[in-house]
Amino acid sequence: MRVPVLPCLLMIAVTTALVAPAWVPAAAAQAVHRCTDSAGTSVFTDRRCEDVGAASRVIRPRVNATGQAAAPVYLDCPRRLSELVQRITAAIDAGDANRLASLYRWNGISDASANRLMDRMEAIVRRPLLDIAPIFPKVTPAPVVDANADGFYPQPMPPQKQRPVGLRLQQTLANTGTPSSTVLGIGRSDGCFWITL
Repeated sequence: MRVPVLPCLLMIAVTTALVAPAWVPAAAAQAVHRCTDSAGTSVFTDRRCEDVGAASRVIRPRVNATGQAAAPVYLDCPRRLSELVQRITAAIDAGDANRLASLYRWNGISDASANRLMDRMEAIVRRPLLDIAPIFPKVTPAPVVDANADGFYPQPMPPQKQRPVGLRLQQTLANTGTPSSTVLGIGRSDGCFWITL
């Protein structure tokens, strides 16, 4: 008995097509990073945020079993900007103005000013937080001057990495969809990051 060649070849081709993907190594997964550029707009890239002149986006803290933000105990001050952002997020998610106040630089503030600031912080923590975006300083490009008048202009220096000077809290007013924006200043003192209003 003679076996038909075409059906055998077809069966071998189908079997090979089904089994071959198991032999091929899996392609390396590419991470997509969500970044914020100097204008405050979101940028999605497969490179690091710093490589495209942007900053990383906010990472929400972990929540406990009830869906509430876990309340870690902080015995020190935030030494990195990402720590400051996480603590601001945790304070707002918990609705705790005292936690937000622990991030404020209180030196030289009078009692009356402190009461007004605490009232503002109470209002901030009552509103749901949507996002925290960094605010970068305005960069004005330096003029290129042909110093020796030979018609060849020097190449401009690449811009230096700008550090954020503030944080914009994107929130909604309580029980409405009305957007609200609060700008917090950022200061660094004693090796820690602090906020100002």
